[in-house]
Order: sequence, then C-alpha cells, then structure tokens
Amino acid sequence: MTRSHAASAVSPAVVTLLRVLAALSVLMIVVQGVSAGEILTRSATALALHSGGAIVVHVLTGLTAIAAFLVVRATGGPWWPPILAAVLFVVTFLQAALGSGGVMAVHVPLAMICLVGAVWLLVWSFAAGRTRA
Repeated sequence: MTRSHAASAVSPAVVTLLRVLAALSVLMIVVQGVSAGEILTRSATALALHSGGAIVVHVLTGLTAIAAFLVVRATGGPWWPPILAAVLFVVTFLQAALGSGGVMAVHVPLAMICLVGAVWLLVWSFAAGRTRA
C-alpha cells in the first residue's frame, strides 16, 4: 500500500475529531493561563476553575493523543505527533502535581511548554489526513 493510498483510508470524521480535540486542548490551556492570573488576586472561584480546568485538560489531551494515533496509523504518517500528544498528556499530570504542590518556578514555565506542544499538534492536525496530488 502506498502512502497516498493509505492517506485516503483515514476517515474524515477522525481527522475532524483530531482537529477539534487539538483546538479545544489549546483553548483550555489558554483558559488555564487566564484562571492562573486570577488566582494571583486570591480568588477562590479562580482556584476552583483552575483545578477543574486541569481535569478538562487531562481529558482533552488524552483524547487528542488517541486521535493522533488513529490518524497516523491510518495514514502511515510520522510517529512524532502521537508521541508528542502522549507526552503532553503525561506532562499535564506532572503539571497538576507541581501546581498543587506550589512549585510555581517549574509550574509556570512548564505551562508555556505545554501550550507550545498543544499548538504544534493543532497545526499538524490541519496537515494530517491530506493526500498529496
């Protein structure tokens, strides 16, 4: 099976799901940054939103990793996207632990790295599943 033939085998619904999940992951990581800024004002509501948002980020990044795997398996594409997605998923748990432990010197820069990784996956998702003419 050639690469172009394999690429046509991926379901458009799976590619769309990947794109939606990747976009929602980026959006939620940005929302986490906004709620983190509000935590600095000692807002209990912001802290609750930030904690709940972490769970949403875990779910979204985990589902993004699964979708990336399915797309790459179907297209025969490079394996770095699902690996990056899986690493991002695992790092979100480390991120939550660091935040809960108050280790802000690592928590804040790691949040920026998570955002870059999520954006990278989002950009890749729009190239995923395309066939070359």
